Amino acid sequence: MAAEMILDMTKTYPGRTPIRARLRYVVEASTVLILFGPSGSGKSTILRSVAGLEWPEDGSIRFLSRTWLDTKSGIRVSPQDRHIGYMPQDYALFPTYSVIGNIGYGLGTLGSHDRNKRIAEVVELFQLQGLESAKPRELSGGQQQRVALARAVAPRPQLLLLDEPLSALDAPTRLQLRGELRSLLKQLALPSIVVTHDWAEALTLGDMMAVMGDGQIHQIGKPHEVFSRPIDAAVARIVGVETVVQGQVIENSNGLVTVTVNGARLKGLSGDAAGTAVYVCIRAEDVVVEQAGSGMTSARNHLKGRVIDIALQGMMVQATIDCGFQLTATITRGAMEDLHLVPGSSVIAAVKAGAVHLVPRSVA
Repeated sequence: MAAEMILDMTKTYPGRTPIRARLRYVVEASTVLILFGPSGSGKSTILRSVAGLEWPEDGSIRFLSRTWLDTKSGIRVSPQDRHIGYMPQDYALFPTYSVIGNIGYGLGTLGSHDRNKRIAEVVELFQLQGLESAKPRELSGGQQQRVALARAVAPRPQLLLLDEPLSALDAPTRLQLRGELRSLLKQLALPSIVVTHDWAEALTLGDMMAVMGDGQIHQIGKPHEVFSRPIDAAVARIVGVETVVQGQVIENSNGLVTVTVNGARLKGLSGDAAGTAVYVCIRAEDVVVEQAGSGMTSARNHLKGRVIDIALQGMMVQATIDCGFQLTATITRGAMEDLHLVPGSSVIAAVKAGAVHLVPRSVA
């Protein structure tokens, strides 16, 4: 029987939508599950319930062969006995402790020799050499994140829980550390659950993704599949990115990167690229639809395509265009009428390079 995480819980708060979450997925050594959704959707409550920091009124939580919570049987395993590593959103580093003091905080059961050996291993793994005596206030945001993550994994937990691990960082640092965090999680070969509301982080970090809204889990699947094929309108609104396809970087020069997607070529900004295997993400409102043969706009990408579907959405229209891959565009009804768009129409889809977002993907 495959190792699984099984969660079926209800948690209520006064004046808020109840959280009724059901989740079941196969856990492998390095599986990263993303809990994705807007603020207030219940992501952190689920994470804290798995950690044993919140107690649902009803339900059960099982991880591998252990039951951590079963309200009907009266089972309530304490956080300490769950053998999890937990990193809160604000990192919660002890301000008066040094780097090694923070890392070693959860290693009190080890003897002095084993404790020091483990701290040294983790310091090397997270590239914290030379910072052992520094206090949190003396560290950059990225260094604080690595210390908090090192403290969470030092006791060798069975499961790692990260609550918005990049949200406390500025935008350039977040971009830099996405790929680094993914590599660390894979290197640790430790099952992880990561809470985020950022779609780029979800695509970079996750092997599986659970989309949350209004206290419920609406869809579970591989991140790029969920973004590409939301199960319903609610999930589509939550994920917010209409086109997510796999691409391959073939050139990077003069500030622009060229990517191939099923034979079609696109140009994006090189600052978004990291490695050759990427997800190409384009929002529907960033796609301009033109008649085939008309004068081209200043956009760098002009993709010949054929309209395969038109969906009316109030005063707006969502057109799906086959450009070698399926590209979604949002236009006005007036534009649809002016262009005489119907399924089968030949069009040009214009996309600026700055609207082509590239997210690294793992090919392992």
